[in-house]
Amino acid sequence: MRFVVPAVLLLVALIHALPLLGVVSAARVSSLYGIAVQDSNLEILMRHRAVLFGLLAAFLAYAAFHRHLHSLALIAAAVSVVAFLALAISVRNYNSALSSVVKADIFALALLVIAAIVHLLTRGDAAYST
Repeated sequence: MRFVVPAVLLLVALIHALPLLGVVSAARVSSLYGIAVQDSNLEILMRHRAVLFGLLAAFLAYAAFHRHLHSLALIAAAVSVVAFLALAISVRNYNSALSSVVKADIFALALLVIAAIVHLLTRGDAAYST
């Protein structure tokens, strides 16, 4: 059980690291999300978004190895995933590339729920401490 939360944090970190590829260029952002990034303002925003996802991914990966950060990391990841899913549900009509992101975030949310339950059940468990 002691590896559940770290494993989930690493998997969710990987999911959040994928958009980091978008920092390279507008073309990479376009291929990731299936959108045309023809406006320089949108390019700046989307590439900056990639940097922020990279930071979140780095924190989640770091937290995976530091039990005292597990709660914070689970909350940060859940906020990110739930916010994206809420936006996707409220806006609808997203393309197939974003549909893949929605599916990845649903998977991540399921993992996060499992990890949160394990984390809560094993909080005082000395065998769980890392």
